[in-house]
Amino acid sequence: MKKTREFILKMFQLLMRPEMRILPGQLAFFLVLTIIPMVALIITIAAALSLSAEAISVAIQQTLPTQIAAIIETIKVGDGMSLNLFVFFFSAFLLASNGTYSMINISNEIYKIEPKSFLKRRTKAIVMIFIMVGLFFFLLAVPVFGSTLLKIIVQLIGQSNFTEILHNGLVLLKYPIIIFILFSNIRLMYIIAPDEQIPPKTINKGAIFTTFGWILSTEIFAFYVETFAKYDVIYGSISNVLILLLWVYLLSYIYVLGMIINASEFKKEVTTE
Repeated sequence: MKKTREFILKMFQLLMRPEMRILPGQLAFFLVLTIIPMVALIITIAAALSLSAEAISVAIQQTLPTQIAAIIETIKVGDGMSLNLFVFFFSAFLLASNGTYSMINISNEIYKIEPKSFLKRRTKAIVMIFIMVGLFFFLLAVPVFGSTLLKIIVQLIGQSNFTEILHNGLVLLKYPIIIFILFSNIRLMYIIAPDEQIPPKTINKGAIFTTFGWILSTEIFAFYVETFAKYDVIYGSISNVLILLLWVYLLSYIYVLGMIINASEFKKEVTTE
């Protein structure tokens, strides 16, 4: 009981920190700008790997709240790589890197680290964008690859008890794989974002908190929006955009809180040494 009370008190103290009033909103703004070019690139990669648009659409609908999925599914990319598409992705990546650049600046602010040169931070921001693209691509592609693999096996050996067992195994393993991919990438982002080397063992608590925080908050937010919220009555056609902004802000808030947890662990580690 004492440990539970101490944990609640500690979380309340973290929530009251001045950074939690400013940094999540800053990060959310740049991440919203990042979403469109990121999703466009993911769709292009999916098309290059011959993944059907329908399969990707189903994965988006299963992963994201309905209103947010509706916005994401409207993003279209032309067939094949052209000069116009290359210019679009180049400029989009420069714009999208503002999201990860903001993550770097927020990390430095929370850890009280002196920032490195602008060029180094911008280069690292672009690398982090690729990590984020890979993260969201695999989160969407895991269910698609699983279904495709099962279809290939059924075509080779036909429907049997083995294929039924394999199907059940894929269903059971899908979510642990998704959680592992999400945790690994969040942990990696927390490690490389600050401009100084952070001991990886001080990152685990914040990464676990953010991983399950993102999953649970997305499910709760989706239930709230679909059951109680009636934003379309007040905001009309822009209600989906508002819901997207609220969702990204919620994820940003959890991400920054997870980073503050990591910074507290880092401070404890330095103090004990």
